[in-house]
Amino acid sequence: MTDKLAAQLLEETALSLEEVATSCRVEVDWVIARVRDRVLTGPPDPDPARWAFSGTDLLRLRRIVALERDFDADPMLAAMVVDLIEELARLRARLRGAGLDPD
Repeated sequence: MTDKLAAQLLEETALSLEEVATSCRVEVDWVIARVRDRVLTGPPDPDPARWAFSGTDLLRLRRIVALERDFDADPMLAAMVVDLIEELARLRARLRGAGLDPD
């Protein structure tokens, strides 16, 4: 299953902090730190026990985990790279929507 498909399947499902951490194979504190550092847009509730994450959040976190792990990237740098990946995907979708080949 691709990350994109997994995100689409999970988009309507709210994932808890523990579920996201387990899925990303990181500690809960790692996720909390990324939310507090604004690497990930955090849920509005200040209590981490009540946070709920979307499939898109999960996909973003998995990408950040991979960049930090594989390239020893700083969390802020990893977030910026993921921002660029997401923007590129949005632009490609707009080109496809306009009937143009994005590649």
